[in-house]
Amino acid sequence: MIRLIQGIDRYQHAFEVDRMHTIRASVFHDRLKWDVTVEDGWEIDRFDDCNPLYVVSIDPETDDVRGSVRLLPTTGPNMLRDVFHALLPDGERVCSPLIWESSRFSVDPEYACASRSPGQVSEITVELLLGMAEIGKLVGLTHVVSVYDAAMARVFRKARCKAELVGTPKVFGRVMTYAGLFATDDAMIEALREVSGIRDSVFEKVPATHPLAAFV
Repeated sequence: MIRLIQGIDRYQHAFEVDRMHTIRASVFHDRLKWDVTVEDGWEIDRFDDCNPLYVVSIDPETDDVRGSVRLLPTTGPNMLRDVFHALLPDGERVCSPLIWESSRFSVDPEYACASRSPGQVSEITVELLLGMAEIGKLVGLTHVVSVYDAAMARVFRKARCKAELVGTPKVFGRVMTYAGLFATDDAMIEALREVSGIRDSVFEKVPATHPLAAFV
């Protein structure tokens, strides 16, 4: 189940936000050894102050957080523009109201192992991908752009989540890094549904006051 949390509302979702940042620290700092900032057990960066939309996977039985991904408009601050711009040819930018950026895609390792058969992508991963694709279609996006590493590239292929590469892959630190555009159309949604067996919308029912309530 996907729960949507607007950045400005994060204090109303203290448990989910705490779990989300703790999982991010576990994945990016502890397991992947990325050069990220961890404060009081949270992995957090300046883009968390830009009112992102958090797409959060929730266990429907326990209400625990299983994973998350962060969405930001490409018309404002984002990681591709401000951190990984070297992936793009000189002078080129991905900047459109029809394209949002996803970042900090992370799944709690314990849940990931429990929800994945050998050689397959985890159900939580596909649920998060479906959440982004469904959001894109609902609000009229054409694509989500993402910066990702070789391991995530393999995950995307297993999930049949096709990327259109933007620019040229480069090594950042010791990690081969890519920028890719992912369509948010019916074909993408159907491919993800076929892989996962998830036929219904992944969203939980949102309050009438939620920014996406008119769409979900």
